[in-house]
Amino acid sequence: MADKYITDDCIIGSETKIMPFVNLYGCVIGDNCFVGPFVEIQKNVNIGDFTKISSHSFICSNVEIGSNCFIAHGVMFTNDKFTESRSEWIERKTTIGNNVRIGSNVTILPVTIGDNVVIGAGSVVTKDVFDNTIVKGNPAK
Repeated sequence: MADKYITDDCIIGSETKIMPFVNLYGCVIGDNCFVGPFVEIQKNVNIGDFTKISSHSFICSNVEIGSNCFIAHGVMFTNDKFTESRSEWIERKTTIGNNVRIGSNVTILPVTIGDNVVIGAGSVVTKDVFDNTIVKGNPAK
């Protein structure tokens, strides 16, 4: 743990660069990562080593991002999918595998995305994505 930087409620890996104007709450960010300006990363988020998160992205609570991923500009994660009756809110989990590339302005609902996936810019991901897949569109297919 000596290489890690521990804030009041975050653990930041060694050689990780965090640009100005970033909001971090109760998250864990791995080694050799990059977090661009105007990014918010909420509690219970885990980000693997060598992952890059570009500016203006929002990573809500209960998201896990693997190692060696690229999150482009303006990517929005959500965790607030309602129940079928739409009367109650349940916080859901999102899991992103390793070696995933997510294009600019993608919206990701609570899903599981496998390893080696590419998601085209502007897509809306509403369902799980299997390993070694390229998806695009609204909804992403």
